[in-house]
Amino acid sequence: MAKKTPASTTKAKDETKLSVGERAKPATPPSAPSRTLDVFPNPAPERDYVIQFQVPEFTCFCPLTGQPDFAHFTIDCIADKLCIELKSLKMYMWSYRNDGAFHEKVTNDILTDMVKAIDPRYLRITAKWYVRGGIYTNVVVEHRKKGWKPAPKVELPQHNAETGLLG
Repeated sequence: MAKKTPASTTKAKDETKLSVGERAKPATPPSAPSRTLDVFPNPAPERDYVIQFQVPEFTCFCPLTGQPDFAHFTIDCIADKLCIELKSLKMYMWSYRNDGAFHEKVTNDILTDMVKAIDPRYLRITAKWYVRGGIYTNVVVEHRKKGWKPAPKVELPQHNAETGLLG
């Protein structure tokens, strides 16, 4: 009787453990895309501070070709009375996945919706669209609340790095 090789023994064990089936779709998915932006009160409305969101996996598709478009969004916000809740922003950005729109329209629509939701002092969206046809597209859109003036930039003195060695 021939001896089984270790490879055939392993294969036989793996095949006996394999179970194939179908996973049922849950009645209520744990999360789903949504055009709802939930908000909460700004915890420090007395000062200007920047909230920055990085969205590195944004997707939609080209309205002309139907091909997918991918972008990295950076959203810089100086809130006034309200802030955008993070999970709702995630679901909101996900909702564009099945939309066909030009880069410029998508970026401007997102700015418009965020301004409607929270009426911030300042909001800038930088959308860096990945290469299509050998061309990268960057779209930068901005909102400033009427009458809002940013505090002047503070220039701090620059010092040489110290090593502890003289000379």
